Amino acid sequence: MIHLIPLIKIIGYAGIFGIIFCETGMLFAFFFPGDTLLFSVGVLAYEGYFNLPFAVGLLSLAAICGGLFGYWVGDTIGHRIFTREDSLFFKKSHVARAERFFHTYGNITVFLARYVPVVRTFIPTIAGVARMKYRNFFVYNIIGAIAWCTVITFLGYYLGKKVPNIDTYLLPIIGIVCLVSFSPIVFEFFNKKRRQNKNFGV
Repeated sequence: MIHLIPLIKIIGYAGIFGIIFCETGMLFAFFFPGDTLLFSVGVLAYEGYFNLPFAVGLLSLAAICGGLFGYWVGDTIGHRIFTREDSLFFKKSHVARAERFFHTYGNITVFLARYVPVVRTFIPTIAGVARMKYRNFFVYNIIGAIAWCTVITFLGYYLGKKVPNIDTYLLPIIGIVCLVSFSPIVFEFFNKKRRQNKNFGV
């Protein structure tokens, strides 16, 4: 983060909008530091470089638009790739599995995936490929984007005010957020496996 903050000061509002849009909607941008950027914007808002409410609103809009773009890509282009004949990289069964997954866990996955780096870049496109109901995706994409941008940015603002050298603690903080966010899905997954094993007498 110590090297990212000077860059954020230079690129300003337009730059942080573009980075979050790409990181949440374009597959090539999976390596962009979304969490770190949000956290850094919060720290810089405390230092007076950004207006906190405006920055959170702008970042939320970027994340919403990025997610919608990713879904559009998956819905319009993804099936042209994943419905062709099976090959080393593409399996029709993978699409079918994704469709079943999003039918069961789609809403909470779209919401919580925002807190997991790399995953949040691919989930909107996969949701489009899996034909997740657009209305459901639209709602949870908006809720997830606003919650993610608000929580991480305000966390940066608050800890930037309270903790000296906060950049030292960034990775552990983000890691804890990821673990807590996805714990309901992990719990439900293992719970479902346990019920299946009981049904089969294992």
